[in-house]
Amino acid sequence: MNWKSVRRFSLVALASLGLAACGINSVPAAQENAKAKWADVEAAFQERANLIPNLQQIVLSSAEQERETLNQVIEARASATRPEIQVDGDDLSDPAAMAQYQQAQNTLGGALSRLLVSVERYPELRSQENFGRFMTQIEGQENRIRVAIRDYNEAVRQYNTTIRTFPDTIGANIIHGAEPMVPYESVTPGAEVAPTLDMGVGGSASGADAGANDNTAELPAAAANN
Repeated sequence: MNWKSVRRFSLVALASLGLAACGINSVPAAQENAKAKWADVEAAFQERANLIPNLQQIVLSSAEQERETLNQVIEARASATRPEIQVDGDDLSDPAAMAQYQQAQNTLGGALSRLLVSVERYPELRSQENFGRFMTQIEGQENRIRVAIRDYNEAVRQYNTTIRTFPDTIGANIIHGAEPMVPYESVTPGAEVAPTLDMGVGGSASGADAGANDNTAELPAAAANN
């Protein structure tokens, strides 16, 4: 390798390092990471929605008095899964879109929590094997939602820090036109704490006063006498 080649290689290397230091690479990398974490959030919420038809069948067969509350859950599920309220990875900087999505999920979570608390009053329902299985599934899904939201919010924090921090902010503003992303906000303190599920006979419903935030309402206790 002659001197000109060495010099050319050195200049290219230095230029690459300079571009990387100005957010050319770090900004899109952080952005794609946040988008991937958001996809996990959407998947977790969708998986929760997919469980609701199982609960619908259980309640319809055993607790006619709770039809009205069940209808609220069904309606909230339909609203929360509407295509027009889903947040695409490219819309994570839109506070209005995020707020609409959060509200729909919170409404569904609140209705679901109220229904589970209501059916706790029926020993014959709590003793069903399929109800105990559903309660275990929904508890696990709520935990997955919490983890997905936590990971997404951390990815958003890293991205927002990257686009505001020198020298990455140079590339973020001049080249990428980057906008801060919106975190998923928890309505009630303690949302990061996973709910507990008492599967013992005669357990009490700890979520009787649960709010409308699907990430904060504790699940009621349930019996699983198989």
